[in-house]
Amino acid sequence: MKRTIIDTTQFELNDRVVAIKRVSKTVKGGRNMRFTALVVVGDENGHVGAGIGKAAEIPEAIRKGKEDAVKHIIEVPVDDTKSIPHDVIGKFGSASVLMKRASEGTGVIAGGPARAVMELAGIRNIRTKSLGSNNKQNVVMAAMQGLSTLKTPEQVAKLRGKSVDEL
Repeated sequence: MKRTIIDTTQFELNDRVVAIKRVSKTVKGGRNMRFTALVVVGDENGHVGAGIGKAAEIPEAIRKGKEDAVKHIIEVPVDDTKSIPHDVIGKFGSASVLMKRASEGTGVIAGGPARAVMELAGIRNIRTKSLGSNNKQNVVMAAMQGLSTLKTPEQVAKLRGKSVDEL
């Protein structure tokens, strides 16, 4: 997956905590409790990122997750109907997320983890279906992977050496 560095200082990022897990490690003196936070950030205008933070306290885990998400921001092409340019399936681990473009007025039809990614990416009309694993972390990463593979009609035309009208 090709990543481009995006300057995040030029847009205001919103964040959403998708999941907080409590994990424990058994040591000689008892159990050590730690927290893992899955955070999605986006500007609701074509930029979205997801990250994971781990810490002994919840607010610190969320802060670390937010920092990680900002480092992994991708640019998502959104068409004039606030949908995606074409249908795509994102895969990560055993989780798959099917994303289908939708007409104006459809809204975001998606499960919890995928919904957070779509809304923060600025997509307002889309139908998604989570397939395979329902692990929140893998579903978010599958949605991100699918969105990162999207191409605009102009990019496809350039790859084929044709004009957009010929497609």
